[in-house]
Amino acid sequence: MAQTDKKPARKSAAKRKPTIAIVPDYTPADKTNAGLIARREAAVARGVASAAPIFAHKAENAELWDVEGNRYIDFAGGIAVLNTGHRHPAVVAAAKAQEDHYTHTSFQVVPYEPYVALAEKLNALAPGDHAKKSLLVTTGAEAVENAVKIARAATGRPGVIAFTGGYHGRTLLTLGMTGKISPYKKDVGPFPSDIFRAPFPSVRDGITVQDALTGLQNLFLTDAQPERIAAIIIEPVLGEGGYTPVPFEMMQALREICDEHGIMLIADEIQAGFGRTGTWFAIEHSGVVPDLITVAKSMAGGYPIAGVIGRAEVMDAVIPGGLGGTYGGNPVACAAALAAIEAIETEGLLARSTAMGAHFRAAFADIGARVAPYRMWDIRGLGAMLAVEFVTDFETAAPDAALTKAVVAHALKRGLILLACGMHGNALRIMVPLTASDAIIDEGLAIFEEALAAAIVELRG
Repeated sequence: MAQTDKKPARKSAAKRKPTIAIVPDYTPADKTNAGLIARREAAVARGVASAAPIFAHKAENAELWDVEGNRYIDFAGGIAVLNTGHRHPAVVAAAKAQEDHYTHTSFQVVPYEPYVALAEKLNALAPGDHAKKSLLVTTGAEAVENAVKIARAATGRPGVIAFTGGYHGRTLLTLGMTGKISPYKKDVGPFPSDIFRAPFPSVRDGITVQDALTGLQNLFLTDAQPERIAAIIIEPVLGEGGYTPVPFEMMQALREICDEHGIMLIADEIQAGFGRTGTWFAIEHSGVVPDLITVAKSMAGGYPIAGVIGRAEVMDAVIPGGLGGTYGGNPVACAAALAAIEAIETEGLLARSTAMGAHFRAAFADIGARVAPYRMWDIRGLGAMLAVEFVTDFETAAPDAALTKAVVAHALKRGLILLACGMHGNALRIMVPLTASDAIIDEGLAIFEEALAAAIVELRG
């Protein structure tokens, strides 16, 4: 590991206090987690769920303190938004410097240099030797919607093919592509037409790469005429679907199929991009060059921005005025993104992700064998984009969402923030900042071990 060679001594659950530290500048006030939860329930729509029943007060790198002063190690990273950590000094400084000039003009009214500079940087980072152009928007779902719009304009076709387990957003168009009902699609249909679902390779379900490709070819024969398909969209590593990488041979076959039928290949890199897997974009591991890439999350170290990067001639298929949005490519977020990308480069975070992933894999294998034999069925992912999947036993490999939920709860009590994922809710995903020190990572792993042991005891009782 790169940051430090010294590992902290592990503490037992009995000795470790849930409140490990107090924010130095924290001043007690008439605010508690319970009080804020009550206010939230009265004021915020029920559909906006929160994983942790705590309210943030301050955060730094891979640590977060709630309003009561309790310290937590953050293995969730704002859902993979904080590859450069909470409040990275360079990112914060760049945003503050931009705020001294202007915070908004709307690029469609009065353009500004940070937007152009970020587009130039994204074009340079994206795989492929062809000329590229970029569009900047505000959210990941907005990026996906625009990628579809661009693909339709470039091909003159309406259809889109997505995959089982894929997650592409919560707007109605992106929900049509998202391949998981609960909680995202439940009770909010109907969804747009000309969206088709192909099978994703799954060891659990016994679906091989060849099975998945056969399913796609059958889809061409039964429902999705290839001459009417504008794009095939896929996450190179499933996000909400369970942190499962697309087998490289599958990705390579999709590229060939798209080339054969004149279809645009869209890589949804919103969760997997910007160093999470050890490369700038997860699709680089396969050697495949997509036509379009959607980006967001860790691009700006916590500031809201998203985008589409693509072949110049494809990106230019939409007429002037056909792309954009009032807040798209906000100048403060652009400045933050340029600083976050520079931090990933100068601090060696791509290599750090690879080393961190190897460390987590070894630790999880050891903890699983000692603490939960035959319960940790799979450890998977690329680089530091990892998940562990829990089952009731290895013989049936039945998903154990109850154990996963219990581990998350026990971890939070001990000061570690975790998030579940997967079609059955039985996997834990690792999204810790790549800037986290070895000491923080090992402290978090020690808490994870204690939480896993406590969850198993609880469920046995």
